[in-house]
Amino acid sequence: MSRSIRRTLCAATLALPLALAAGGTAFAQAPWPNQPVKLINPFPPGGTVDQISRLLQPHLQQALGQPVVIDTRAGASGSIGTAAAAKAAPDGYTWVMVFDTHGVNPSLIPNLPFDTLKDLQPVMLVGTGAMVLTTHSSQPYKTFPELVAAAKSRAGAVNYGTIGSGSLAHLAMVSMGQQIKVDWTHVPYKGGGPLASDAIAGHVPVSLATYALFAPHIASGRLRPLAVTSPKRIPQLPDVPSVTEHGLPGFAAEAYWGWLGPAGVPADIVRRMNAALATALQQAPVRERLAQMGVQVAASSPDQFGSFLRNEVERWSKVVKEHNIRAGE
Repeated sequence: MSRSIRRTLCAATLALPLALAAGGTAFAQAPWPNQPVKLINPFPPGGTVDQISRLLQPHLQQALGQPVVIDTRAGASGSIGTAAAAKAAPDGYTWVMVFDTHGVNPSLIPNLPFDTLKDLQPVMLVGTGAMVLTTHSSQPYKTFPELVAAAKSRAGAVNYGTIGSGSLAHLAMVSMGQQIKVDWTHVPYKGGGPLASDAIAGHVPVSLATYALFAPHIASGRLRPLAVTSPKRIPQLPDVPSVTEHGLPGFAAEAYWGWLGPAGVPADIVRRMNAALATALQQAPVRERLAQMGVQVAASSPDQFGSFLRNEVERWSKVVKEHNIRAGE
């Protein structure tokens, strides 16, 4: 082999690692997103998380320029799907939409497989919404006082359904019961879809859930609204009193929907996802549908959502401990 050929081969050999390194750097810094984005829905189909996820999906796809795939992983008050998100690679391709159970699960579920405040990156508080206490149209309760009177007539005389143990609705009913001195029986469901199905079929006489979940069934007359859990009446139900009007001053328990990713997602990607969500939430069809569902758009910053979650975890952990609430009750 001639000396000139040997020099050429040696130069090529030395250049190869540099080229690979350069290629690797270029790959690592490829623009985000350059592949489909996954959104985990940690609740059964038909619930409000599922509804809002699918409402946002096409607009997020347009804003991101990539498909958004909804991956339903329901169970354990949303903690199974949320755990999957917490354990995912922090590369901006896995996100999760949580509900109000997210702030309660740390104090309710033993050995939760993730740290709610440390293992997940807040992106946006999407919105909040009032809950509405309803009865099936066949039930005799026409007003909230009539329901309370029935509950006081005999301990456990009134059964009520919620989307699950430790849900905000569950804790709200416990708090209400304590204040008005009634003992009603909790019937937990595995999400909003199953609860709504049994509520409109009359299998559970009383239910508390978001207006967003019950709106079509209230409109159809199958469910009768008795009270809302927001501080004031809501525009969608102007004739339905708030719980505070029934002698529970200061009572408020509103549901919320929020967007999270695994801890460690680069700040730039978090900002871009927040911006994409904000763009989706500004679309007229989205805002109109959310208004019909009784959802007040928040479109918060990541930091604002982080502070909100810390307050929720602290607030509801006190209720869980005070009333000795356990998963499955």
